[in-house]
Amino acid sequence: MKARNLYLATAVCAGSLAIGNVANAQDVFVDDAVTVTEFTCDNSNHYFSNWRNNWFIEIGAGANQPLVEKGTAGHAEHSVMAKKWTASYSFGFGRWMSPYLGFRIKAIGGALHWDTPVPGAEQYGWSRSKHVGLHAELMWDMFNSIGGVNPNRVFSIIPFVGLGGDANWDFKNHFNEQPAATNINREYSMRDPKAVQWTLPVSAGIQLRFRLSKYVDFFAEARATFYADNWNNVATGSSIESLVSAMGGFNFNIGGRGWNTFNECNYVSQIAALNGQVNDLRAQLLACGQTVAELQSQLPCPEAVQKDCVNAPLMATVRFTINSDKILPTEEVNVYSMAEWLKANPNEKIVIAGYADKDTGTSDYNMELSQRRADAVKNELINTYGISADRLETKAFGSDVQEYPSHNDWNRIVIFKQ
Repeated sequence: MKARNLYLATAVCAGSLAIGNVANAQDVFVDDAVTVTEFTCDNSNHYFSNWRNNWFIEIGAGANQPLVEKGTAGHAEHSVMAKKWTASYSFGFGRWMSPYLGFRIKAIGGALHWDTPVPGAEQYGWSRSKHVGLHAELMWDMFNSIGGVNPNRVFSIIPFVGLGGDANWDFKNHFNEQPAATNINREYSMRDPKAVQWTLPVSAGIQLRFRLSKYVDFFAEARATFYADNWNNVATGSSIESLVSAMGGFNFNIGGRGWNTFNECNYVSQIAALNGQVNDLRAQLLACGQTVAELQSQLPCPEAVQKDCVNAPLMATVRFTINSDKILPTEEVNVYSMAEWLKANPNEKIVIAGYADKDTGTSDYNMELSQRRADAVKNELINTYGISADRLETKAFGSDVQEYPSHNDWNRIVIFKQ
């Protein structure tokens, strides 16, 4: 009986020794402090989101004005005699890849009207066509870049640039009604007219965006698109023609709007917490060694007493970021390890104790937050690993109890206890 107790205690303590060796392979004394390896971090937030989030659809309408045949001979001072604003319509979709940069595919089209100068005469004739363009554009959220990321900002300024393709067709003008002998069109155009003119324009502009709700924004947009000279089926004057537009419409956000954050400096405290767990394991190892020594001293006495090392406090932890009850990917391994321990010890029950740091939030809010953290870990053990709910008890301590009084942010934690 004495020998069996000694063997049992030795085996349990040997298991604790193995755990301690895995946690830190260095051979140090239990009383030695474990220091965190220093490294440099920029203490800035890195933003990311699921690929399904931050998509949007936009619809808009407005007016556009073509600026063509600038500097025509005899009419340099009359590039556009009269403004011919006409309606235009747009549809687009895109995604914000980060809080700062996004892209969109935008289709815009409508009728075009302009005055065409008649060479050699101080007069203009009407011209018109229809066009549609498809543009791929890069968007920059100026306020998020300069003033800091704020998903609830009411007003934003968003410059954009892009490339695309444009089809212009159904050309009609006063030349179509001139007698064949006038020969005006031959002097005015250096190429034969086409039924459809295809061009590759460059676009640039600025959008003013107003947040109406989590899912809807209103925008007002001014843009200019630049084309080759033959865009309107006439090649004369300036070699670059343009279309200016003013539009308004709505953005509909789909898939959610918001960003998750990651700050590498947050993990300095987690490393320190893990080192604290190593010290706890070393203390348990020392206690088990003392137990073995006591049992050895009792041999061959029949009254040898077995000390229970298995039921020492677990002290396994799951850490959280500030004001969050979401389990970090790096903490999933601790939940998994606890699930495996519970499966290996089917008669054991544990307490999931939730805490919050005292430097942020009120006492009542922190109590509720610590309860949500404990519930999150409990639900993970039940739903993911199949642990019975009657083996799990949650307790919330809020910020009233600080397990780590010298390190405020360490207390954003859940601790497993027996």
